[in-house]
Amino acid sequence: MIDNDNYTDKYVNPYTDFGFKKLFGTEMNKELLISFINSLLHGEETIKELTYLNTEHLGSSEADRKAVFDVYCENERGEKILVEMQRGEQQFFKDRSLYYATFPIREQGKRGEWDYQLKAVYVIGILNFTFDDEDENYYHHEVQLMDKRTHKVFYNKLTFIYLEMPKFNKREEELKDMFDKWLFVLRNLTRLMERPKALQERIFTKLFEAAEIAKFSQTEYRAYEDSLRTYRDWKNTIDTAVSKAKNEGREEGLAEGRKEGLAEGRKEGLAEGEQNKQKEIARSMKQLGMQTDLIAQVTGLSAEEIIAL
Repeated sequence: MIDNDNYTDKYVNPYTDFGFKKLFGTEMNKELLISFINSLLHGEETIKELTYLNTEHLGSSEADRKAVFDVYCENERGEKILVEMQRGEQQFFKDRSLYYATFPIREQGKRGEWDYQLKAVYVIGILNFTFDDEDENYYHHEVQLMDKRTHKVFYNKLTFIYLEMPKFNKREEELKDMFDKWLFVLRNLTRLMERPKALQERIFTKLFEAAEIAKFSQTEYRAYEDSLRTYRDWKNTIDTAVSKAKNEGREEGLAEGRKEGLAEGRKEGLAEGEQNKQKEIARSMKQLGMQTDLIAQVTGLSAEEIIAL
């Protein structure tokens, strides 16, 4: 155990790489991942066992872009499950989700005679941002292919589940089921100084024991400190760049509006402001020494655009 009397947080931050993989990406804590995934499926599917798979995947050729998943696993029926912690807003995060889903689909291809039957694929995104501003209470999205005319599910073996965590604001006394309780934990873990009375299930006993920073080894503690520092630097960079870009975009939009008409000018100016925002974010991330592929994922800019900044 570590000597961290001066450490302000009692429990690990699940939005850090270390924290997320500590809780959900290790064989020791696999039970936590099973409970979390089952809570998302509302009893429609009951997962009894999971096997962790390699999280790094290459395309079909060397020229293809590789994908690195946060957690990649397979249940007892051979169905594939990706769990991704999206720490900040990305311009094309839906595209990224779809791209990542292609890997567990293509991996099921068999040489020789094959009837193209596939096992189900689930992509679960825990989002530390919002993308749907129309309904502040709608934070649990389940997306499948649908027939637009009949509104019936066309294909139920590819499911995208998105959790907009900033929208989840239930208090402890409002928690009704395991789904509520898991989201409450993810949303509030770093703010807690003791285990809430509403979370008395055995699975949460294990979670709070695994998350307690004081029980980390020296090696774990150093790894967590590095991960937390990276997360804080990254978040501060994103927040600063977004704030600055919003102001620039507003000014450019108004200036353009005066030239070509207020309505059209605001539209074009804000679009240009959005592009400038992504470039400002990319420039700040480059200064922190972050890799080009990560910057591209966050901003939606091409590698060539990032290198030219």
